[in-house]
Amino acid sequence: MGFLHKVMLRVQALLRSLFFLQFLPASFLYAFKRDRNERRFASSAAPADPTAPGKLQKAAATERGAHFVFEQATLDLEFLAADLVCLTWQPGLLPVPYAIARQDWEQVQTTLKPSEAGWMLTSEALAVTVEPAGAVKLCDRNNNLLRQDDPPEWRGETWTHRTPLPQEAHIYGLGERIAGLNLRAARNAQGQPKTFSLWNTDPANISEPGQDPLYITMPVYLGLHHQGSYLTFYENSFRGEMQFGEGDAIANFSGGALRYYLAAGDPPQLLERFSELTGRAPLPPRWALGYHQSRWGYRTEATVRAEVALFQRHDLPISAVHLDIDCQVGHRSFTLDPDRFPNLCQFTHELREAGVRLVAINNPGIKHSRHSNLFLEGRVLNAFCTYPDGELVVAPVWPGQTVFPDFTNPQVRTWWSYQFAYLLDVGIAGFWNDMNEPVTFVSWGEATLPLVTQHSLEGRGGDHREAHNLYGMLESRAAYESLCQHRPERRPFIVSRSGWVGMQRYAWTWTGDTLSTWEALRLTVGTVVGLGLSGVPFSGPDIGGFLGNPSAELYVRWFQMATFLAFYRTHCSIGVDPRAPWTYGEPTLSTIRYFLRLRYQLLPYLYTLAWEAAQTGHPPVRPLFWYHSDDPQLWGIEDQFYLGEALLVCPVVQDGLRSRPVHLPQGHWYDFWSDTCWEGGKTLEIEAPLERLPLLVKAGTVLPLEAEETLTLHLYPLPQGESQSQIYSDAGEGYSPSRLDHFCLSRQDNELTLSWTASGDYPWPYQKVRLQVHGLSLQKAWVDDQEVLLQDNQVECLPFQQARLVCAAQP
Repeated sequence: MGFLHKVMLRVQALLRSLFFLQFLPASFLYAFKRDRNERRFASSAAPADPTAPGKLQKAAATERGAHFVFEQATLDLEFLAADLVCLTWQPGLLPVPYAIARQDWEQVQTTLKPSEAGWMLTSEALAVTVEPAGAVKLCDRNNNLLRQDDPPEWRGETWTHRTPLPQEAHIYGLGERIAGLNLRAARNAQGQPKTFSLWNTDPANISEPGQDPLYITMPVYLGLHHQGSYLTFYENSFRGEMQFGEGDAIANFSGGALRYYLAAGDPPQLLERFSELTGRAPLPPRWALGYHQSRWGYRTEATVRAEVALFQRHDLPISAVHLDIDCQVGHRSFTLDPDRFPNLCQFTHELREAGVRLVAINNPGIKHSRHSNLFLEGRVLNAFCTYPDGELVVAPVWPGQTVFPDFTNPQVRTWWSYQFAYLLDVGIAGFWNDMNEPVTFVSWGEATLPLVTQHSLEGRGGDHREAHNLYGMLESRAAYESLCQHRPERRPFIVSRSGWVGMQRYAWTWTGDTLSTWEALRLTVGTVVGLGLSGVPFSGPDIGGFLGNPSAELYVRWFQMATFLAFYRTHCSIGVDPRAPWTYGEPTLSTIRYFLRLRYQLLPYLYTLAWEAAQTGHPPVRPLFWYHSDDPQLWGIEDQFYLGEALLVCPVVQDGLRSRPVHLPQGHWYDFWSDTCWEGGKTLEIEAPLERLPLLVKAGTVLPLEAEETLTLHLYPLPQGESQSQIYSDAGEGYSPSRLDHFCLSRQDNELTLSWTASGDYPWPYQKVRLQVHGLSLQKAWVDDQEVLLQDNQVECLPFQQARLVCAAQP
């Protein structure tokens, strides 16, 4: 990091410190009161000695698996599917199943029988062996050892679980991390394997690589080694830690039963099964895949209006503007200042006519004031979190002294959902949930609610140790259910900073308050891919970073990469230079305009990927090992990614680079810019001038690009053989009819055949169709047996059943 950049960040930190001085007295008193109440109410039991399960005494088959009784513990194995098993060790409090979306699993045929190593429970896909001391082994149908667990230990309420790891094993996931894609390679400052915290936290700003924890921590990871791949999910929301050392993985949880799920298969199968268990992201409105502009500092309707006008003046497409807390009345939830937004209903209507939606921020804290109707309603409802003696937990946040709804209470979630109605009525299109880890302003200690804070947990009761990680997800659940109820004809759009396993059912996310540095750009790929492997398919960064002023080159490179991520938003902090596509003038503006337009041309492809995520749980952004997990060369590559199956994106993440090495997976790959075709399985140095990044298209792809009312099908043929592609279409909003267009592209020597079939009731949404052949010179073409004219290697036509294209012989 350069000297001037460091000085700038220190100045900004000083300004923020001066800004927070207003909260200093309240933050001091809150921290003092929090500590006093935790000493008063927290358990004072002496730490217990570590306990192991002891000897196995009894094993019995159950309807879905088996029940094992040990001297000091019990273990229940349940097969939910042939390749998915749930293991529950007790004693310990069973979780409230917030993460679990499916309960009605079909019956699985299992067999329990004694073996040389203990007892073996088998399905048609897996074999689970339980040894006499409590060790557990998981093997696939070919007897490949996928995972083995040592007998767990517990000390009081705390569980420790060790899993020996093969030397070559790679580990991915755990929610939002900036430690690189393979978490096993991460090291702390002393060079030791990094310990990852499972405790959602606002770091105030992400100031260095490897900072941990962040806003979304999830106890789920994908393991990959020579014997195969598996996914592990610990259904435990208590504070925890995970470490992936040289010899084993260690999981610790401070409370609750040790319940975890194991799935086996290749990565696509694992995400299908995991998303079946925890829920799939719903199909978003089509506009959400466009470009979003945001800034902490808009403040007024006039400012937002002028910003949108500049997009129009510069001929830049835009789909949404996000409003930060400076647009509210005293930073209060569910408010927009009517003096500064005097014609909000008319304004949102005008924006919508121009194709732009308005997204409003919302924080969970409610100002502690008898002058607030929201506070008074919540008090009558007993909606707010309390200490064990019933006193309200009051802490300083943006509105001042603040209370916190208990989103683990279904009645409170319903009450919260009512509050969105009037903002929806005036045209707010979506909501951005912030500060929902939850965060408090403190002079010392953890910046969240006291651990002794009481929560309903669906009536079962509990405290903040268990509810903390769930808080943001349940706030998003209340918002999602509100939008479904109050605006059933439109699909909800919610972005949440915090969440837990299952949040994908309700919200997208972004990568938080990153610095405007090349290192932050480099780490973004691993963060987004890791979130996808944790079940969250829709995420992206603040383009250019949140804190600091990126150079023109850094902003361009960040913009190029983000063009191929699901959530496509520029945002920045107050106190930094305003950031928009025109900020740096030419030639930066022209480069950004090109990529903005490319993003909108790619919407048919992106929308299809969003539909696939809703159907299968597959994230749009995928690691290089996604399709070839048996190739160890791909396991550690974290500066390239797939966008769907068709595109291989290779961002430039170093200052001044004008080329970069690109590893091509198996198959054949076309250069998007030049149509050069390369055979996969090798690493090439590919040019990367500032106006573009290396972008490859997989041979066999039918890539749809739209412009106005014309859809161009770009054909990238295989050397020989056939391939399949598809396009999903609907109205882009609501739950109206849809259609799925299926394409089969085959090549025999120099002749291409494109077959087209369609299903569904939604009409074809384009006036014209073009066929553009890449890598071959088109000589003649027939569409449904009628010869058609050629121009610039293209054919223009209407929807058809079959096109036959004859190309010139290659030299």
